[in-house]
Amino acid sequence: MNQRFMSMLFVGVCSLLWAAGASLTAEPVVAERAVAQIAPRLTGLAPQSSAPQAVAANFVGDDTCTACHETEGKTLSGSLHGKAANARTPAAKTNQACETCHGPGKEHAESGDKTKIRVFPAMAPRDASAACLTCHNKNNHAGWEGSAHEARNLSCTTCHSVHNPQSFERQLVKATETQLCATCHRQQVVKTERAVAHMPVREGKLSCSSCHNPHGSIANVKALKVGNSVNETCTSCHAEMRGPMLFEHTPVRESCVTCHDPHGSSNDRMLNVRMPMLCQRCHVATKHPSSVYDNAAITTNKSNRMFGRSCVNCHSNIHGSNHPSGQFFMR
Repeated sequence: MNQRFMSMLFVGVCSLLWAAGASLTAEPVVAERAVAQIAPRLTGLAPQSSAPQAVAANFVGDDTCTACHETEGKTLSGSLHGKAANARTPAAKTNQACETCHGPGKEHAESGDKTKIRVFPAMAPRDASAACLTCHNKNNHAGWEGSAHEARNLSCTTCHSVHNPQSFERQLVKATETQLCATCHRQQVVKTERAVAHMPVREGKLSCSSCHNPHGSIANVKALKVGNSVNETCTSCHAEMRGPMLFEHTPVRESCVTCHDPHGSSNDRMLNVRMPMLCQRCHVATKHPSSVYDNAAITTNKSNRMFGRSCVNCHSNIHGSNHPSGQFFMR
């Protein structure tokens, strides 16, 4: 490979010397043509096209845009997109902060026709998102294409607003992330207001995106941020429940949501069903009498298994045990 490169370089240098010698006797125009033909071969580049200059001529600049859209220009300057010091922002391109996202505006400025420029609310969701994905296509946004939100014809502008954000972060169209998610996921958000909810959510220390990635997950159908399963997400915080255990409780190993509702519940410890009814969904005829603990057990018989922590009064290590005698999760 090196010999071939040296041979090409030698031929190129000789050609340049020949062209330089010819320029002493030939017309200057002939010499310039010779150099113009040989130089691209040495650099491996084709002659420059006039297309970039033509595209650049279609840009009118930020001053022209803000002459009509003054409000949008002010809101842009106060947003993250308007921080020229950040090389990744549209404002970093000199005099093209508006047209980086909306496209060249010459035809629109001359005619006033809104179809000659990108108007995101009027665009198809897929096309609007495609404009944003030219920059936001990595890290948390890498799974957007094919995600549940994208498949339901949502776009970036459904949740985010560049010129009229209502939140202090992420430029959301609602004041808080919870309010935004509640516009569609009303049932899940209502659960967070129940008596026993995922505690830090109500206090504002956790939000929906603490567990879920709204832009889509490549490895998990639940759009979870961590791991490939519900358990991996839960144990990223609840590490004391992480296995493997010497004696493992089968539903715990399968999924935490078998017994718990992660958004909130009316039962202690966010259980799907109150104990002992929760336990009796599986344990109907093992060790203890298989009688169903229903209303009569509470009012008439006053079974001790209906009070306190119910089954876990004895089976305290219900998530799993590492004790040599913990096969019944008592130790």
